[in-house]
Amino acid sequence: MRRSVLRAAAPVGEEQENIPLPSAAPAPAPVVQQRLRTEFPFELPRGYVDEAGTVHRDGVMRLATARDELVPLRDIRVQENPAYLSVVLLGRVITRLGTLPLVHDGIVENMFASDLAFLQDFYRQVNAEGHTRATVECPHCAEPFEVELGGSRLGES
Repeated sequence: MRRSVLRAAAPVGEEQENIPLPSAAPAPAPVVQQRLRTEFPFELPRGYVDEAGTVHRDGVMRLATARDELVPLRDIRVQENPAYLSVVLLGRVITRLGTLPLVHDGIVENMFASDLAFLQDFYRQVNAEGHTRATVECPHCAEPFEVELGGSRLGES
């Protein structure tokens, strides 16, 4: 690398002094911002069957907000039957299901029980920082290992 030299103006008859220029500061490293993942695709084990007989299995669920969890508590159906909370909540956070134009709690309440159970587990996984893992110990060899408690697919636990 070559440095430029600045010659200071000297009075007539005196020698000029060589003054090196300060080197440029290194460019700051680019900041890489990670985007928060807010939507998660899923596939229902059985699928929702609409009035025309079409089966809808592929969908997307978004992260829940505090509002998503609070608003259903004011719903009269939830107040009368607390088990209805998950139906109303899932109706708020599922953003897409197959080719349906809109997903709401009426769709969720007409799903098969196995699909509802799957979505409840999926909701827990998505909103518990992406996993519901626990460290356990093998009863035979005493080695520790992790297991997924929520079960992300039908038949897993």
